Amino acid sequence: MVAESELNTGVLLFLPYRALENRVFAALAESGFDDFTPAQARVMQRIGPDGTRLTELAEQAQVTKQTAGFLVDQLEKAGYVRRVPDPTDRRARLVCLADKARAAKETADLVVAEVEQEWEEHLGKRRTKQLREALTLLREITDPWA
Repeated sequence: MVAESELNTGVLLFLPYRALENRVFAALAESGFDDFTPAQARVMQRIGPDGTRLTELAEQAQVTKQTAGFLVDQLEKAGYVRRVPDPTDRRARLVCLADKARAAKETADLVVAEVEQEWEEHLGKRRTKQLREALTLLREITDPWA
């Protein structure tokens, strides 16, 4: 077993995220949203409120355009997304969230709020605020889409 001090920061960030993701997916499955995968969810999370082009989804999800297209095809067949013409460029199409995705997001958001409350109860308000501030600062140098 690896001692806590031996875990790198990336692993320490990943472990709570994975626990949160597992809780969200369990709640989604309980609510009948059991027909999409974490890989599909990572693409779906990057869809903006007015839709997003497939090339942008691929870039933001850090997958190939072909992989993003495959995942979007699956999400479309399951009713989570739809493709519409891009009003700024008729040759392009936007991937937009469908009502089913919005309903799943409502379920996920409730679980995320619950988990974040549990984390705050464990860490305390001050540490939780510091953690969020530190992670927000890190986002400035790690998330080119921020």
